[in-house]
Parts: sequence; C-alpha cells; structure tokens
Amino acid sequence: MTTNDRTHSLIRIVLLALLILWAAFLLKPFVGVLTWALILGVAIYPFYEKMVNKAGEKRKKLVTTLFTLITVVLLAVPSYSLFSSILESTTTTIQQIKNDELYIVPPTEKVKDWPMGEKIYTQWESASKDIKAYAAAHKDFILEKGKGIFGSLLGIMGTLLMLILSLIIAIVFMYNAESRYQGVVKLANKLVGIDEGEKLVIMCRNTIRSVVKGILLVALIQTLLSFIGFKMMGLPAAGLFSMLVLVAAIVQLPVTLAVIPAIALAFSTADSTTAAIIFTVYIVVVSLLDNFLKPILLSKGLETPTIVIFLGAIGGVILHGIIGLFVGTVVLALAHRFYTYWVNSSNDATQ
Repeated sequence: MTTNDRTHSLIRIVLLALLILWAAFLLKPFVGVLTWALILGVAIYPFYEKMVNKAGEKRKKLVTTLFTLITVVLLAVPSYSLFSSILESTTTTIQQIKNDELYIVPPTEKVKDWPMGEKIYTQWESASKDIKAYAAAHKDFILEKGKGIFGSLLGIMGTLLMLILSLIIAIVFMYNAESRYQGVVKLANKLVGIDEGEKLVIMCRNTIRSVVKGILLVALIQTLLSFIGFKMMGLPAAGLFSMLVLVAAIVQLPVTLAVIPAIALAFSTADSTTAAIIFTVYIVVVSLLDNFLKPILLSKGLETPTIVIFLGAIGGVILHGIIGLFVGTVVLALAHRFYTYWVNSSNDATQ
C-alpha cells in the first residue's frame, strides 16, 4: 500500500467516524423513545402477529390501526385513572384546608405499638387537633417534600406520555417486522459471524420478552389489583399508594413493604375492624403474587440472576430517571446474556 493509499484510507476513516458521531448527536434526544419502542415492539409482536395471521395479509393495515387504538387505550385509561385519583385527592385536600373543613382522624392507641409508634402517634395527634397550626409549624418540611413529590409525579407523567409515543413507533416497527428482522440479522452476522448472528438475535429477543413479562407485566398486574383494593377501601390518595406498589415491584423490592402504610391507614380510618382485616388479607395476597406469577411468565430459558435485575433497575434510575426502571433492567439482563454467550463460546473454542 502506497503512502497515497494510506492517506485516502485515513481520510475515509476520519470522515466515517465524524459521520457516525454526528448521527449519534442527532439521535441522542430520541434514544429513550426508540429504546422504549424497541422493547415494546419485541415484547408485544407475538400478539400482533397472531391478529394479522387470523385477519389475513390483505387486512393488515386495518388490523394495525385497530391494534394501535386498543393498545393506546389500554395504556392511557389506567394512567388517566391513576393520576386523576392523585390530582383529585390533592385538590380536595387543598380546598378543605382553605375552607377549614379538613378533618384528620385521630390515631388510636394501637399506633403506639408500631415501630417508632410514639413519634408517629405524637405527630399524627398534633395534626388531627389543628391541621393549620401543624402545617404552619412544619411549613419548610412540607414545602420541601411537596416539591419533590410533585416533581416526581410530573416525571412519571412525562414517562407515560413517552411510553404512548414509543408504543406508536413500536407498531410501525412491527408493521415492517420481517424486513427489520433480516436487517438486524445481517448486522449481527457481520459482527459475530454468519453462523452465530441469527442465534444471537434470537437470544436477545427472547431475553427482552422474558424480562418484560416477568418484571413489567407482573408489576402492572400487582399495581392494578392494588389500586382496585385501595379504591374499594375508600383510601385517600389511592393513586399515590398504587404508584408505590408499581415502583417497588419493578425495582424488585418486597411489595409488602409498599402496602404497609395503606394497611395502617385502613385500620385507622375503616368503619369496622372486619373491613380492615379483609382489606389487609386481600392486599397482602396481591403483594405476594409475584412469587408464583414470575415462574409462570418468565421463559424457562431465562437464567438472569435476580441480583442482575435488581442492579439494572437501580442503576437505570440513577442514570436515566424513571425510564431507567424499564431500560436499565432490560439492558443489564441483555449484558448478562451477552457475557454468558461469550464465555461459553470461548470455552467451546478451546475444546
């Protein structure tokens, strides 16, 4: 190779690197949306494919339109119910404070038996006697925590809107799934070899579906059932309690811990102890559903350790906010599968 050829090659490499870097900056604002779209598309494609096969290829556009409307409604309606409940509770509380109508049920003596019960009892009793005086005395703390909670709720609402947009993009991906799949396989073949490329793609697809079903779907089921229980019990801020359940379920914390405040409130505000006991039994059963739903919904081939899922969720939140609960879990699970695949391939090669 002559000096002139080397110069031409270097220029091509530099230009290609600049082009890739420029493209990366252009796509950076859309990485979150596209990642959601990819995960959703891979997860729900089997259902979409069944609908298209039953209706026939000629009705594919009609099926796609109906599928889009149905999935958006299924996502939007629970989200609206959740946040309208939070907004309604907040608005009602503010209005009651303005009209001097806010009434807080005094705590019972049983509260003293809780962990830190004496402190909780003192604060609760003080608030129940004169909420305005209590709010004035703790104004800075209430404002600080209120801003944090309000900001978190806005972030969650933004994430849900992003999820709906990503769902629409995912359906566009699924409409052209065959060509997209072949393109990804070709890329994988170039990266790891013709014989292993498609196997790697299938492995990634199965991992995404397993994680989505085993983590996200179970979390949504527990959140929905919990929300129904909170509303039936007539608890204030049912949406907020449900949000606690959702976060705990996704980050792999015991959901039972998230429902303890709701149980305590139920025993303090219920008209009868029997109703509170029935609610407690129901909500505890819901909080333990993941113990047998996960083995059913997770694919048998998924071998991702629980600690990897947990670290993915926590690390995702730190890096990307609320969307990281979803993306971080899937990305780290995929990284674990890539690592396992690489190690096994290396061992096979040495033999």
